[in-house]
Amino acid sequence: MMGIAIDILWAVIITVQFIIGNVANGFIALVNIIDWVKRRKISLVDKIITALATSRIYLLWSTFLITLISSLDPDIKMVVKIIRINNNTWIIANHFSVWLATCLSIFYFLKIANFSNYIFLYLRWRFKKVVLVTLLISLFFLLFNILLMNIHIDIWSDKSKRNLSFSVRSNNCTQFFRLVLLINTMFTSIPFTVSLLSFMLLIFSLWRHLKTMQYHAKGSEDTSTAAHIKALHMVVTFLLFYTVFFLSLAIQFWTSGSQEKNNLFYATIIITFPSVHSCILVLRNSKLRQASLLVLWCLLCKSKDVRMLVP
Repeated sequence: MMGIAIDILWAVIITVQFIIGNVANGFIALVNIIDWVKRRKISLVDKIITALATSRIYLLWSTFLITLISSLDPDIKMVVKIIRINNNTWIIANHFSVWLATCLSIFYFLKIANFSNYIFLYLRWRFKKVVLVTLLISLFFLLFNILLMNIHIDIWSDKSKRNLSFSVRSNNCTQFFRLVLLINTMFTSIPFTVSLLSFMLLIFSLWRHLKTMQYHAKGSEDTSTAAHIKALHMVVTFLLFYTVFFLSLAIQFWTSGSQEKNNLFYATIIITFPSVHSCILVLRNSKLRQASLLVLWCLLCKSKDVRMLVP
């Protein structure tokens, strides 16, 4: 009875996060697209954020549907075609979500950090190309990830056909999911490392800047310091949720023997990253924050008008 209550609680949390995530990411994409149509131009950071919001909607839907199907019928997820579709769909959705967020971290680092190194200055001057090349290189990792996963599925499928005693809760099934999680964790660690490196270099840049300011006996609240701190806030919140997301994959790998019990728990953590971080993006971005306040004000005005009309 307690187990059913916990499952219902996780299901409610997943559903709430799913709705919040879709609203937040849909709002980000809609505001930026409307602004793009009005101005007939869009900045690189808005392009990245819009693409990130779109990819996260895709990730939310794929994670939610995979979790729903697996919960309703645990045996269906062991059908080879379903496994292939689920894995490929989630890999593509997760790939673009994490790599676009990583590109956002790279953008903040190149625009805000201050180094006199020739390589850094060269990359900073061509930051648009850096972001584009990063995305193109990431496509190689995506193709390799899908290829490796499909080879693993084919090998497992052949083994399961030859094994007459195969079942959903068998040792072979557990080993299969362990390797799936290992592959996903391995490929997710690449953009995570890049984001972490960007964060550490930003901190180092801020530390050097503050030392320079102290040397020249100036106040620390200058525009460069403020820009560093703002960028760090954005990267810190992203890394915080990214770390939780990454650790959930790693922990899921080590506890895959009890995967059936923890399925909804891990799905909750995975959905938290694209949902909550997008809400923070709305609050941190001035244009998105103003648009959200305008929407809230309009909704409040309409609700007051409705109350006045009701006798």
